[in-house]
This record gives sequence, structure tokens and C-alpha cells, in this order.
Amino acid sequence: MCVYIGFDWKIVGPDVGNVDYVAWQCDQDAYASSGQKCSAQSILFIHENWKNSGLLQKIQENAETRCLDNLTVGPTLTVNNNEFKDHVKNLLSISGSRLLFGGDEIEGHSIPSIYGSMKPTAIFVPLEQLLKEEYFDICTTEIFAPFQVVTEYNDSTLEDILKACEGMSHHLTAAVVSNNVLFQNKILSRTVNGTTYTGRRARTTGAPQNHWFGPCGDVRGCGIGTPEAIKFVWSLHRYVINIWKIRNSSLISSCFLREIITDSSVPDEWCQPAAS
Repeated sequence: MCVYIGFDWKIVGPDVGNVDYVAWQCDQDAYASSGQKCSAQSILFIHENWKNSGLLQKIQENAETRCLDNLTVGPTLTVNNNEFKDHVKNLLSISGSRLLFGGDEIEGHSIPSIYGSMKPTAIFVPLEQLLKEEYFDICTTEIFAPFQVVTEYNDSTLEDILKACEGMSHHLTAAVVSNNVLFQNKILSRTVNGTTYTGRRARTTGAPQNHWFGPCGDVRGCGIGTPEAIKFVWSLHRYVINIWKIRNSSLISSCFLREIITDSSVPDEWCQPAAS
């Protein structure tokens, strides 16, 4: 199985609200573009306070509306069905895990077998199992397809969540779905990612304007790799964090470019848009 860049986490905090919006954003983050984006939501940590909110059911309902007819689901170019199903099988072999939805091929497709053609899929893995050394790597393996792992935590296991997030490789994007400032600060002060969204509208996908590789955020600039594009993209307000590590008896430095974006208020008049 190939390794890609960005196994991205989302933590849904203890303050319940705007359930329809949060469910829609979770579906978009995990399954838009058939999950073939480096910022796709790969694992979802949900606080137990949301258990009776209908959040998982709404995510499932959104995911099950995706179809080939409107191109809201499609072929995966890097993961075929055998690889996808093997990953599902390995996760379902973990005690207490269960298939939440998906796991089957798209109906009525003519996608060549060299590509993947799977429905949006989610598997629940109990937190205590996910954290075990023998299961952690498989639970945090990115497969670059419409797939995510879901688990549940509570106040007493929050520290375990923080350790898990920092134990993952490729810290690209992340989301803290909460308007509780104290909760936000606890997560943000203990985790490092390229971009972290925080607030009720937090997402893993949808990079800010200063991430465009073109002048002034204009996609027509086509400035990828040019000196001007590099200046406009990387000279903005970012935090450069150097982390020194010992590897093979040598001292090396890892540099992270960190951006935290707050997006808290869901408008009262918000209406769910079509999936993409």
C-alpha cells in the first residue's frame, strides 16, 4: 500500500451545536473529490456529548447521496478496490470495530479495475483499541480514497487523543470543531500542523488565500514555482517552528510552517449546498 502526504485529523469538541453544518462539513472534508486530496479528513474524533445529536447519521445520509451521475463520487487513481477492501478487512479485524457505512463498490459503474470504485466508507474503531501499539499504524494509514476512521472520546481520554495526534506522521492539516475557547487552546497548544482550522466551521480542506501558488490568490496567475509566487505564498503570517531530533547519531532539524485559522460562526440563514 502506498503512503501519501497528509493523514489529517478532526476533533469535534464537547460543545454540541450546528449539527447539520458540522455533518455537511465532515462529509465534504472526507469524501469530496473521492477523498483524493492531501487535506482529506482521515480520522474523526467525536466527543461523547454528540452521541445523541444524530451527527454520525447525518454524515452517513450525506455520504450516501453521492453518486456517479453528478460526479460527487468517482474513480480513485491510486487505490484499487482490492487495496481498499484489504484495508477495510484489516480494520474490521480489530475487536469492537464496525462498519458505519460504505464498504461496497459503486453500483452500475464501468470504471476499469486498475482504479478504485468504492463508495464513501467509514469504520468505527474503539479508542482503546486504536491507541494500542499493534493497531495504531493501521488505524492511521492514509489510503487516498473516500475513507475515514471514526472514534469516540470523552473528557477523561482527551490526553490520549492529544498523544495520538502528535504520534501521527505527516502533520499537514487538522480541525478543532469547537467554539469553546478553553478547549480550543488546549488542543492548539499541544499539536502542530501545517494548517489547523478551529471553531464551529473548522475543516481540514479549503486552504486560505495565502496558500494559492499564484500572486494575490488569483488562480489565473499560474505562478507555481516562480520567484513571485514563492514570495507571495511563503512571506505571509506563518510561524516557523524548528524541531531538533536525534536520528542515526546526527542532529537534524525539521521545519514546520504553522497557520491557525479561526472560523466560528455559522450564519442563521445557512442552507446546505450541494455536495462536490
